[in-house]
Amino acid sequence: MAKQVVPEPARRRRRPTQQGTVLSERLIVHTALRVLREHGSTGLTARRLGTALGADPSTLYRYFAGMDDLTRAIGEELMGRALDSWSAAGEWRADLRALGLAIHSSYLAHPQAAALTASRVTGRPREIAVDETILGILRTAGFPDVAAVRLYHAFIDLSLAFAALDAGALALAEEARTTDEEMWTSTYARLPAESYPHIAATARLLAARMPHSAYPVVLDTLLDNAAAQLAATRSAATTGDRSARPEAPPAGDS
Repeated sequence: MAKQVVPEPARRRRRPTQQGTVLSERLIVHTALRVLREHGSTGLTARRLGTALGADPSTLYRYFAGMDDLTRAIGEELMGRALDSWSAAGEWRADLRALGLAIHSSYLAHPQAAALTASRVTGRPREIAVDETILGILRTAGFPDVAAVRLYHAFIDLSLAFAALDAGALALAEEARTTDEEMWTSTYARLPAESYPHIAATARLLAARMPHSAYPVVLDTLLDNAAAQLAATRSAATTGDRSARPEAPPAGDS
């Protein structure tokens, strides 16, 4: 049975920890991010976190139901930081693009935490606020609900998938990451044109492009497609052409 989480007012320590701080959920999450940065995505344990906080590891369970609950709180923190760094300009495409880049950047700022949390659904308030914001942008722009949900799904999964992919590279040891990046000049650029004509023809461009994330390019492709879909929807609403309107999903399509 999961342990009962004590409400915030009741779980506050009456005296500071060994390091002179008073524990809070926020402090634990921030310390967990530091532990992850220092020890990697597999290095976050209650014992190690308790040591970093100067508290008994069992104290953590007054704030979180378990380490999995803490993991969700870390994911919520990364989502919340993305939303905090973003502001709406009032144009749906620009706003959605900026929010996607903010999410991607927030996770890449903590690559070890990203590897741990990018695939999780936290159900916590700050993540819910991001979801509400995305859906609000789409519905306010005029996307029908079926199209808005499909685009939301594609947008958030794309953002988190690239966050996990790019964070994985950043989490590598510097020597390994450098070796991977140099492979485009040390190996690919030296492949014989007789056997690999297309790689040889584009080797210089590959070397310049591949060390960078493809997320902005793929995000723009998604948004371009969405803009075309929205234009078709608006045209259909004006002309009465039902064939241009998004259809309801088949039964069982999520």
